[in-house]
Amino acid sequence: MSPSNNDDPSGATSNHGARPLTRKELRALEKHTGGNDVVPEQAYETGQDAPAPATASSPEAAPAPEPAPLREPAPEPQPEPVHAPETELQPIIPTAPDEPPSIQNAVPIADHHPDDAQVQEYHPEDQHHYEAHDAGHHYPDEEHHYAGHFDDHHVDDHHPDDHSAGSGLFAGAAAGSVVAKPSKKVRRRRRLLALFLTLVVFVAAIAVGAQFLKPLLGNDKAAGYPGPGTGEVMVSVQPGEGTRSVATKLESGKVVANADTFLQAFASSGGTLSPGDYKFKMEMKNSDAVSVLLGTDKSKVIYFALSAGLRVGESLQAISEGSGVSVLQLKQLSDSPQQFGLPANAKNLEGYLAPGEHRFPLGTPAKDILQSLVKVTTDELVAQGITDPAKQYEAVIVASIVQAEGGQAEYGDVAGAIYNRLKPNDQTSGFLQVDSAVTYGLGTKSFNFTDAERKDKSNLYNTYANPGLPPGPIGSPGKTAIDAAARPKANDYLYWVTINLDTKETKFSKTLDEHNRYVSQYNAWCQANVGRCA
Repeated sequence: MSPSNNDDPSGATSNHGARPLTRKELRALEKHTGGNDVVPEQAYETGQDAPAPATASSPEAAPAPEPAPLREPAPEPQPEPVHAPETELQPIIPTAPDEPPSIQNAVPIADHHPDDAQVQEYHPEDQHHYEAHDAGHHYPDEEHHYAGHFDDHHVDDHHPDDHSAGSGLFAGAAAGSVVAKPSKKVRRRRRLLALFLTLVVFVAAIAVGAQFLKPLLGNDKAAGYPGPGTGEVMVSVQPGEGTRSVATKLESGKVVANADTFLQAFASSGGTLSPGDYKFKMEMKNSDAVSVLLGTDKSKVIYFALSAGLRVGESLQAISEGSGVSVLQLKQLSDSPQQFGLPANAKNLEGYLAPGEHRFPLGTPAKDILQSLVKVTTDELVAQGITDPAKQYEAVIVASIVQAEGGQAEYGDVAGAIYNRLKPNDQTSGFLQVDSAVTYGLGTKSFNFTDAERKDKSNLYNTYANPGLPPGPIGSPGKTAIDAAARPKANDYLYWVTINLDTKETKFSKTLDEHNRYVSQYNAWCQANVGRCA
């Protein structure tokens, strides 16, 4: 076989002991060098492979036969020898192109993918070899490969300082600058800046929007009118109605300009809101409107105040003084309670003239004034679930006794004990035995009455001599007493006594013996406070 066709790498060598190149290797070399005539012409003329230079690290190489005289070829650049053992194939490294590839044509460096070809660093001492990939040329027995398809693959590991043979193909790409992805710190700063700018825009939008919404929300209202006002506006204050509701009414009726500033003026006055009908002017000063509600300008309204516990005669006197209506006229109306909705057994308006401050427009008829007071009481009974007039009358009787007998904190217990006495028991036998009812029947307010008066059955309000409830209320109960009578507190008490008239401290007991001990405490207090218990 001709040496030129010998593909065995272990064959005879020439040219200082280097193995001759085969024809296949010569074609591969020609392919990679782009036809730069690196293959000597004698390789084609004689059919003998061109010798490869011997490596410095080769062991004693066998002497090569004398070469036949050849035409001296033009000197060509030779690749740097690659040191390798004799038994391994040493391909010649392709030379760098005349013009380095442009960074614009290079495929950008991407993240590592297992399927991508990689560029291996060349180090002579590592005895690594490159494999040139080309159509139809592949060396399976090589261990390391060189990615020759530059346009089809990404370059993963780029070392700009590597100037070894085989890296010349990427010299131009290495010289070009690749735009790197911003660092995490830069991206974080950009996100924070974007968030800050968004927040600024949001706050600015709210501020601008608030200016447009301000008129709609009423924040541009004036603090008050200059006064004194014109015209006439009637405003009714219902029992239990709050000052905020009244202030809203006044603003809606253009009596005051601003409900909030009016409430401030009313709170500063320290006054108390009372039910009634009030006459205002339009566009009044806040202070003038407060004066109308408080009745400080009594010349413009009917004003009077009734205390809880007042008897009907005392209440009619106060109404007469505030309204200018005579007591006689008021008493005539009171003695006909059925025209006000009271049951047939009611003798007058006792217990129904609601306590509190009351104001009415000047010229209000006397009947309308009394009807308004009665309505306050019946409305409270209805609110507690008592709608029948007969039941309402009984509740008012109990409430009037509770008002006269107990301290405010014990109203519920007093009401419970009253209902316990009305039930069959071995202590009171159905007698209420309350001093306040006896004194009401006597026409006095002193709890000091004689034993004869205690036994007098002719006094229909004498609850010691007559069992059950008295024939009518004994005074005007307030809201708290009415609520206690309508919803008494469940207990086992039968007796109670207020042992201190200043503090209204009240003692409760289940037996008469215990009650008598508390009565002794009351007598001791009376002796220490001469004239207070008369």
